[in-house]
Amino acid sequence: MLKEKVKPNNNLADTELVKRVAQQTPDETLQKLGSSPNGLTAEEVKKRLDHDGPNEVGTEKRNTKIHFLIESFFTPFTLVLLLLATISLFTDYLFVPANQKDLSTVIIMITMIIISGLTSFVQNVKTNDAVEDLLKMVSVTTNIRRNGRDQELPTKQVVVGDIINIHAGDMVPADIRLLKTKDLFCSSSSLNGESTPVEKIASKKPDADHLKDYLDYLNVIYEGTTVVSGSGTGVVIATGEHTVFGRLAKSISNNKVKETNFDVGIKNISKLLLIMTAIIAPLVFIINGLTKGNWLNALLFAIATAVGLTPEMLPVIVTSNLVKGSLEMSKHGTIVKKMNSIQNFGAADVLCTDKTGTLTENKVVLERHYNLNMKETPLVLRLAYLNSYFQTGMRDLMDKAVIDAAKNELDVKEIQQNYTKVDEIPFDFERRRMSVVVKQQDGKWILVTKGAAEEMLNCCDRLQIGEQVTPLTDEYKQRVLNHIDDLNQDGLRVVLLAYKNNPEEADEFNVDDEKELILTGFLAFLDPPKDDVKDVLRKLKLDGISVKILTGDNAAVTKSVAERVGLDTKYIYSESDFAGKNTQQIKQMVEQCSLFVKLSPETKAKIIRILKENGHTVAYMGDGINDTPAMKTADVAISVDTAVDIAKKSADIILLRKSLLILENGVRIGRRIFGNTMKYIKITLSSNFGNILSILVASTFLPFLPMLPMQLLILDLIYGTSCLSLPFDTMNNKYLEIPRKWETKKLPKFMFYFGPTSSIFDIITFALLYFWICPSAVGTSYAVASASQKVIFIAIFWSGWFIESLWTQEMVIQALRDPAVPFIKQHSSALVMLATIGAGLIGTALPYVPSLAKAMKFGHIPEYYLLVVLALLFLYIGLTTVVKHLYLRKERFLI
Repeated sequence: MLKEKVKPNNNLADTELVKRVAQQTPDETLQKLGSSPNGLTAEEVKKRLDHDGPNEVGTEKRNTKIHFLIESFFTPFTLVLLLLATISLFTDYLFVPANQKDLSTVIIMITMIIISGLTSFVQNVKTNDAVEDLLKMVSVTTNIRRNGRDQELPTKQVVVGDIINIHAGDMVPADIRLLKTKDLFCSSSSLNGESTPVEKIASKKPDADHLKDYLDYLNVIYEGTTVVSGSGTGVVIATGEHTVFGRLAKSISNNKVKETNFDVGIKNISKLLLIMTAIIAPLVFIINGLTKGNWLNALLFAIATAVGLTPEMLPVIVTSNLVKGSLEMSKHGTIVKKMNSIQNFGAADVLCTDKTGTLTENKVVLERHYNLNMKETPLVLRLAYLNSYFQTGMRDLMDKAVIDAAKNELDVKEIQQNYTKVDEIPFDFERRRMSVVVKQQDGKWILVTKGAAEEMLNCCDRLQIGEQVTPLTDEYKQRVLNHIDDLNQDGLRVVLLAYKNNPEEADEFNVDDEKELILTGFLAFLDPPKDDVKDVLRKLKLDGISVKILTGDNAAVTKSVAERVGLDTKYIYSESDFAGKNTQQIKQMVEQCSLFVKLSPETKAKIIRILKENGHTVAYMGDGINDTPAMKTADVAISVDTAVDIAKKSADIILLRKSLLILENGVRIGRRIFGNTMKYIKITLSSNFGNILSILVASTFLPFLPMLPMQLLILDLIYGTSCLSLPFDTMNNKYLEIPRKWETKKLPKFMFYFGPTSSIFDIITFALLYFWICPSAVGTSYAVASASQKVIFIAIFWSGWFIESLWTQEMVIQALRDPAVPFIKQHSSALVMLATIGAGLIGTALPYVPSLAKAMKFGHIPEYYLLVVLALLFLYIGLTTVVKHLYLRKERFLI
């Protein structure tokens, strides 16, 4: 039974509990939390999960179906429709004589609200479900001890009282009282903004004078903390919203949504629409009020015009595009964590990545274990095995390679029996080495260190060849470096190995003990290039993506691998090459160079930041702790499912396999999503702009409204519904070969080119209807017509413009979706073709169905008018093709 816990209905962390726990002994904490060193039982876990809920930090916005339903029906579009329906209820039903009551207009508008709302609702639910399903494919787990057995379980299943094991690279899943630590260094930047790692020690209780500084307790770690090195075991004291992190933020800091170019583009479009609406809607209201004399009708028409100017299907089409793209990407091994990052993924023109596992097989083998005479010897492998086997920090592929090689050449069981671990000094990216202290059965201690060449040579003062130990001179240091360079030229990555017998005994060893070591040998590792990587890099180059390698490895190894896969090796810069350079010089260096070596995590992030300042959209692919700063800086962060927790948490996109081929496929899908989204935005805005120009002309010269508000809204709804097919359209290969950014500043130009093109044919239609079609059908011109004839005249006019306007809007999709001539050199997908032509046919049928025509106040227009519309469409497509040609003389892209 849980004796001391946070109340589940309290959304704030219980800091008093933290203070009490920090002052208790480990045994007291376990007892009060109803736990033990062996962890909880399955039955107890179930009780606590039922009581406290899953280990998740809630967000301000709950993605419930009720929320989506409310959000879907309360949009500007549906609210305007509801306003119009309400006004129509009063003007057509409540305040009219019994024989004139008519609810058909109200029914149609309510139907439109239902269709629009349900479409948006279904799409939002699909989006949410798709994201959740995709994220389930990404493993975020925690090592939990239950029933005495350590096991990897989903992080959200962590409960109060669980025993948690943590290692380098882990994200701390809950608030934890440490029970045991070993050189545990953690970064708590998500809580206190301090990125410098702090050592955590389970046995150190807080001083009475510093109890208020609970974030600095050495024996407590909090959710959101990153384990930089070392290891530890602790008991969970709070989960989910009851953690300190849950109090400070409703979502983990590195999951904050970055504002992408996509978001900026949508905001800019919204601003543009607001400006246009603020200008045009009042203008339409005033013109119609003055020329027609009916200010109520003018107001309703102005509101409908404003709605017509707004691409109300944009949210639905954008989310539909993103969901379709993310599902397609998942089939190719790419999981999208943050939907709005897809566009940045497609827009990326620079990909920064480490070489290991990206250019290479990520199957490291220990090729050679030489002594200083460049001869293989069991002593070197034995020392390497002691270092790799007994360490608990950042065990990487090289450690695995050492252990695998030792199993084949040494009696590893004998080594494990004869040695016990005393301590370790974890790896960090400044020292670039790590040490293990072990004890032999005879009581002798030995410190074994391996690491990068320069860093190792700095802490060695002797060398061993055979049984002989001699001083390490500067001349011999240069000889060692020459050997390493020769191995690097063969594509081998080399670390040096050293040791010290009987180091001064201490409770806790630290970096100060890594001195006066005896250099003993080389460990040379091979990670061969992937077979297909040369071809994939060629494809990425054709796609307009420059690949830059950012690695902590040395220049020789990196150059060897780069030459084999076809990367430019003319320039190779290391971190030291940036020293003393001004901003302009550094910007030029990062542009011209493809290989950056011996980089710290901070310098990786700096290079990405400079590339962004140079105007690039940068993707970064990483899987380790050292990649996190770069991932947070990049426009789109890519990781792999086998990455450390902090890398997966920082990622926007996760690959199920570390492969550039998967990434290249994902980039093309991202570009197709962007293209189909831009089709809707550009085509709809230009089409709507053309309609507005036509309305202004018609409102100025016609003695009646060119179309009823309800008719204008239905026209807009039919067109918008047909546009729901656009996410399923194709893009030509030339479009997919070029990275593209949102350029909202080009939208007005696009609108001013193609909007008036449709207006020309609207004005021709107005003239044909007013001076020919309607007089022919009624038997007289409007000027001398009787009141009843004028009603028929106007109704026929509305039918005629409704049909022509809808067809031009549908056909402009076919005309502007691609630079080539429509229906001859390019055509849409079958679904888009069906949707656009189908929408045109439905709209054409409305004036000919008596009940619908009556409800919408359409008049019966002569059938021969359809031939007139067909002829106008041919001319319209022809003129649009000419305008496209003129537009592309000065612009690089159409869409």
